[in-house]
Amino acid sequence: MKNETLHTIAERTGYSISTISRVLSGQEKASRISAKAAEIIRAEAQKCNYTPSALAKSLRTRKTDTIGLIIPSIDNPYFANIAHIIIQEANNHNYTIILVDTMEDENLEKEGVDSLLSRKVDGMIVVPCGQSADLLEKASSEIPIILVDRYYSHTKLPYVCTDNYIGGYIATKHLTGKGHRNIACIAGPRYAMPVKERIRGYEKDLEEAGLQGSEVIVGENFTIQNGYVETKLLLNMADRPTAIFAQSNTILLGALRAIQESGLKVPDDISIVSFDNYTYLDYLSPAITRVSQPIDEIGILAVKLLLQSISGEPHANAQIQLPPRLIECASVKQV
Repeated sequence: MKNETLHTIAERTGYSISTISRVLSGQEKASRISAKAAEIIRAEAQKCNYTPSALAKSLRTRKTDTIGLIIPSIDNPYFANIAHIIIQEANNHNYTIILVDTMEDENLEKEGVDSLLSRKVDGMIVVPCGQSADLLEKASSEIPIILVDRYYSHTKLPYVCTDNYIGGYIATKHLTGKGHRNIACIAGPRYAMPVKERIRGYEKDLEEAGLQGSEVIVGENFTIQNGYVETKLLLNMADRPTAIFAQSNTILLGALRAIQESGLKVPDDISIVSFDNYTYLDYLSPAITRVSQPIDEIGILAVKLLLQSISGEPHANAQIQLPPRLIECASVKQV
């Protein structure tokens, strides 16, 4: 079976290639093509299963209708959820997503950026894992880039994220408000802006509670193993914490296993608050108190800002932080 092209459709319908192209790209009204002609052309295209060439279209329009999405770990439920929202929203605007998982590796991030640029994506949405903005700032001179979840200080790159300082603050304040005075914080990668800000919020509340100097900050990544190992060590301290602030749901899961193996119970023996909101946290025993991030809004805003930037609309260089909220459940005990 021969490949159908605009030429073959033109031969059978008698219309010019330019007319057929305009109809199949939805421009018949703007081009003042009659409804009858458009109906004939579309019927013929459907009959012969004509599929437009994406390459040919990109050469004509200088657009590929693709967006690069770079995330640091697809096996982390938080980033998987963010990716799902962004893919869904991009699809609503007829864009295809090309996904890159950097696995928290700066070299893989660079390779991913170079690969997406070579594929002529129209823009990128990036959760960066590097400690410098140089790579992405350089790439942004070629195509629009929006940062999500993580961002850099002193950068002009637009971003959408949670106000992590407030998140860390309200998580810790909930614990101090319940009387806890020995609160450990198990952190993610220290170079990441959300981690820095959550720690800053944690420290601010301890200061306000008159507990400055009592900070216990451990850990350095968002893995279950990190939560498990650091909790094991915390539980073996002479002055064991009465509460833990886990900076992610993955850290939380590791911490819960370590607590259970130690023969302790939440919240009777130790209280815990987590960052990130997932339904399964309500089905744990006890249900976990956590800080909820507005993931849907973050993903939708990121796509909207990127599409505005691609089309040259104003206000695309926004730097937006959205407020988190505390969901109080049963994992924190009054002491």
